[in-house]
Amino acid sequence: MTGKVVKSTGSWYRVLSDGGHFVDCRLRGRLKIAGSKATNPVAVGDRVAYDLEEGSDKGIITEILDRKNHIIRKATKLSRQTHVIAANIDQAVIIATLAYPRTSTGFIDRFLVTCEAYSIPAAIVFNKYDLLKSSQEAIAYLDELSGIYERAGYPCTRVSATEKINIELFDKLLKNKISLLAGHSGVGKSALINVIEPGLNLKVQSISEAHQKGKHTTTFAEMFALSNGGMIIDTPGIKEFGLVDFEAWELCHYFPEMRQHFNQCRYDNCTHYNEPGCKVKEEVEKGNISLSRYENYLNILLGEDTRR
Repeated sequence: MTGKVVKSTGSWYRVLSDGGHFVDCRLRGRLKIAGSKATNPVAVGDRVAYDLEEGSDKGIITEILDRKNHIIRKATKLSRQTHVIAANIDQAVIIATLAYPRTSTGFIDRFLVTCEAYSIPAAIVFNKYDLLKSSQEAIAYLDELSGIYERAGYPCTRVSATEKINIELFDKLLKNKISLLAGHSGVGKSALINVIEPGLNLKVQSISEAHQKGKHTTTFAEMFALSNGGMIIDTPGIKEFGLVDFEAWELCHYFPEMRQHFNQCRYDNCTHYNEPGCKVKEEVEKGNISLSRYENYLNILLGEDTRR
């Protein structure tokens, strides 16, 4: 029997069978994907084969079927192991906020780099727009950020779950697609989902006033069906987005605005850091490539912290 994994708790997996019913399954022995260093061999979105245990309504996953794609991050900053966030998705949507809590551009760019590396279309949704409306400075900064990312090819939407601003745009973004939703704890992923799909009634929680950070409300990754024909994978809040190691020469390929200048530098293996005759640095100086994106690129390249 085959089906799709719609919830992972680490030891048990809820599978939606091709027949339309749910089966709680565990893994058979040490089932692994060849060559994978992932802490979780099975992820939400995976299609699997399973057998029912004799005399039970529980199942045993016997095979992970071929993936269309997947997206991963390092399990921890210093770890060699990786964590598969989701598999077989149509797009990844990062939910970001400029305040309460603040999402850094470093975090956004690391997420987008990973999407590019695994050929997954990405979009950015700026939530809690209602908190910015009274500040011209905040709106100007949001306009600037949206412009930077839209010019790089990433659709940006500003919404408010509490005041239902532009919710129809958020709904349209998810329509008829399998979407991964990711972001820091407290950015309002669950609140946004509840607005477009009230029947799910996902748990939400206020952020810590003392630290301006969110509290975890989503414990495990889980997939939900939407009435607009889409499906969403809601993930636990991510504090840091650790990148899987890339070669220095290939990192720039995951920044679309840099990729378009491929082979225009003096040296074919230019890392756009300190080499002479660099086309990318020239475009940064002209203002054609965002300085903040370039600085985040260098931070990733040099292995420096980008939480700013």
